[in-house]
Amino acid sequence: MKICRFNGNRIGLVQGDEVLDVTAALDVIPAQRYPLPHYDVMIENLAKVCARINEVKGSAARLKLSSIKLDAPVANPNKIINAPVNYKAHADEALTDKQLGAGAAGKQSMFIGDWGLFLKANSSLCGFGDEVKLRCPDRRNDHEIELAVIIGKTCERATLANAMDYVAAYSIGLDMTVRGQEDRSWRKSFNTYAVLGPWIVTKDEIPDPHNIDFSIHVNGELRQKSNTAKLVFNIPKLIEYATQCYTLYPGDIIFSGTPEGVGPVKPGDVMRVDIEKIAAWDVRIARDYVR
Repeated sequence: MKICRFNGNRIGLVQGDEVLDVTAALDVIPAQRYPLPHYDVMIENLAKVCARINEVKGSAARLKLSSIKLDAPVANPNKIINAPVNYKAHADEALTDKQLGAGAAGKQSMFIGDWGLFLKANSSLCGFGDEVKLRCPDRRNDHEIELAVIIGKTCERATLANAMDYVAAYSIGLDMTVRGQEDRSWRKSFNTYAVLGPWIVTKDEIPDPHNIDFSIHVNGELRQKSNTAKLVFNIPKLIEYATQCYTLYPGDIIFSGTPEGVGPVKPGDVMRVDIEKIAAWDVRIARDYVR
């Protein structure tokens, strides 16, 4: 299934150029009491929600995709986890582009196992219906397209053998980045710098996430084009690696890494993102910097 959030917490089943409003399916989620859980309750109950969607979709209102505002498809991730230098060609370009390597603080290795993972602030999350609002006009702002992995169950000390059991769905991620010397989690956590969407695709629709073509064009110019087969740490390895330190919760998002070709964007640009089996969609950058 392709499931979106739209128009302020409505839930939609995406079918072609239409969305079926299946918000009624959320009635299978148990009532929450204070303190609220620190994870996404829809993703925790995704199997029940999907089953209920099948029951209510016949009577659901149909809307044109073009008529709705797409919100981030995961409402309440506990963590947004990012994998640096997880495509070798990107690691290679980071060695030659001084701006890409500027945050390395003298680190010579470009192997992900020597860098570890990093977090983006939850407040940086936005959907495809939002504009990316660039900051730091005196510095380079870059696009980084990535396959996003949505965790479906609480997970500690996962193994390569069982890691995929914890995956619920996939989406498109844009890890927007300000270049500079500060820690990555600072430069990548501005509001709207974690773009997720346009919807989630349940993992049954993508049986092999390690053979997915993806690309990004900026104003019609091809910038990045690769395949997830080129991941250095594949998805099971990323989950195993992450759970050495983190407990993963339903709705946690793993941005799996970006390939070579990252480049600058400016106000008014249009980024055309395309990940096979998920979507091809335009993400717009606001016409003015946030000052």
